[in-house]
Amino acid sequence: MKFKVDEISSVIRQEIENYRTEVDVSEVGKVLTIGDGVARLYGLKNAMASEMLEFENGAIGQVFNLEENSVGTVILGDYLGVKEGDTVKRTGQLLSVPCGEAMLGRVVNPLGQPLDGKGAIDSPHRRPLESRARGIAERQPVTQPLQTGIKAVDSMIPIGRGQRELIIGDRKTGKTAICVDTIINQKNTDVICVYVASGQQEATGARVVESLRAHGAMDYTIVVDASSSNAAPLQYIAPYAGCAMAEYFMYEQGRHTLVIYDDLTKQAAAYRQLSLLLRRPPGREAYPGDVFYLHSRLLERACKMAEHRFIVKKGAPADTTEGVNGKVYVGVPGLHEVQENLKALGEADHEVRVDPKSGGTLTALPIIETLEGEVAAYIPPNVISITDGQIYLEPDLFFAGVRPAVNVGISVSRVGGNAQIKAMKKVAGTLRLDLAAFRELEAFAQLGTDLDTTTQRQLDRGEAMVELLKQGQYTPYEVVDQVISIFAGTSGVLADIPRERIAEFEQKLLSHIRDEVPEVREELQAKKDLTDELSEKLKNVFETFKARFVDRVE
Repeated sequence: MKFKVDEISSVIRQEIENYRTEVDVSEVGKVLTIGDGVARLYGLKNAMASEMLEFENGAIGQVFNLEENSVGTVILGDYLGVKEGDTVKRTGQLLSVPCGEAMLGRVVNPLGQPLDGKGAIDSPHRRPLESRARGIAERQPVTQPLQTGIKAVDSMIPIGRGQRELIIGDRKTGKTAICVDTIINQKNTDVICVYVASGQQEATGARVVESLRAHGAMDYTIVVDASSSNAAPLQYIAPYAGCAMAEYFMYEQGRHTLVIYDDLTKQAAAYRQLSLLLRRPPGREAYPGDVFYLHSRLLERACKMAEHRFIVKKGAPADTTEGVNGKVYVGVPGLHEVQENLKALGEADHEVRVDPKSGGTLTALPIIETLEGEVAAYIPPNVISITDGQIYLEPDLFFAGVRPAVNVGISVSRVGGNAQIKAMKKVAGTLRLDLAAFRELEAFAQLGTDLDTTTQRQLDRGEAMVELLKQGQYTPYEVVDQVISIFAGTSGVLADIPRERIAEFEQKLLSHIRDEVPEVREELQAKKDLTDELSEKLKNVFETFKARFVDRVE
């Protein structure tokens, strides 16, 4: 019998090449107890905090407590299918969610799994739920406005890109309505929006999605839904998942993002539930001692990064650091513009990536629900101390028909005029103080005393401004139209217009300017400043239109 030496040697050589010295070892534990979405595990000595675990039935868990003889875990998914004695395996990875362009227009759960029936989401990008907030050296001051389209907000409590502005008030006072209008107003901008519903009713979430879809806002929006019917662990991680999805666009593409957390009160309640089930020591109102850190590590991730920088590389994948050619573009609006510039230079084969320490913003609008206006409860002051201001919605104003029901007395934006265009800063400079003074005078006038002419004129002007700032839902205003409306109010044009006709006067005035004197509006839009010459032009337009409007009324 002849042996074929060549064949035998080739087989031996192949076996030697394929030989691996590493042994695939997985650390496996057992479920000791299970119930209410949490489990206590035995045998996972080397488990890390917040590590992702895999249960026998396919459910995913996250390490919550590291104790001497056991590991406390929250189960994300079908915890009813997990039984005592089941095996659980470490993955060695932190919990992460899918990100990227494929997520836009989709409704997903906090794990990134689709809920809208449009099929699976195929995205190669993932980001961990928890990530480090950028340091002050990597940030720059907030100076760029994020227009909400709401006159009362953009004029008196302006929000800037990269800011954290709290929206606080009792239930059913219009908190979600402000956020939905803000998303709709980003339609013709470059802002990516993420709406996180944590602990909301399913009907509320469905209404928000339907409203966004009806106004064409789902094209640039991701909805992360963890409704009240979901287990507490999903409600707890939902805001972090939404923040991670927005961070992808900020860090990887240098884009502007807006995240709405609706609402953090219910997230804190879900966290309290998990903490009590895992026997963490309770503190005030039974919340655990680290409930402040729960929100601070989330909201600190909102920022305005340093100026755009793009690293251009040739012959290297975009996710590596080799092959840097030394070309760095600074201050370019976006990734697409850099790629177009390279094509024009005949360098289309270059790889371009955003420097992760540059460009982009993440604006956070957290919502906190108060009970009977109790702003001094445990959670509201915590979040107020973290954020850059708050918009307080008052039930009495809401039920009196003043909507949005913004209480200008205790609402504030710590960014202020830095996040406004020059024209808005000029027309709305004293508006907030005037309205606060009007509220005091209004309370005094209710005593029934006789008022002098000056006081009565101030009251009439205040009432006119309150009427002017009323705004229906789903009707965001362009910033130019807001400036024109508020300038009409502050210049005294509305003084002798009947209160019930002010809304009609405003709408017809804006239509008149848009149709008959568009050059004035275009000049304001181009300059974004209200010069003396432009002010005179607008005042002349106001007087001409007012004379015509009054004649029609009579």
